[in-house]
Amino acid sequence: MARTIEQEREQLAAEGRKLEERRRQLAERERSELLKEVEKSGLLKGDAEQIRSILGAVKSMGVAEVAKRLAA
Repeated sequence: MARTIEQEREQLAAEGRKLEERRRQLAERERSELLKEVEKSGLLKGDAEQIRSILGAVKSMGVAEVAKRLAA
């Protein structure tokens, strides 16, 4: 336990940096796993123009709207 207020502030700052690093690593891991799922899905087997078209639809309509339309 910290002896002074300044030591406690330093300790909290260090813990905050560690937590932020863990969050960054988790985000990287999530992104990596999502990319693996995209590769497994077969989406990348289409030609470049098809993929650009799909990505354009996602960009213009949003992920939720595209998912809703695909599910219909």
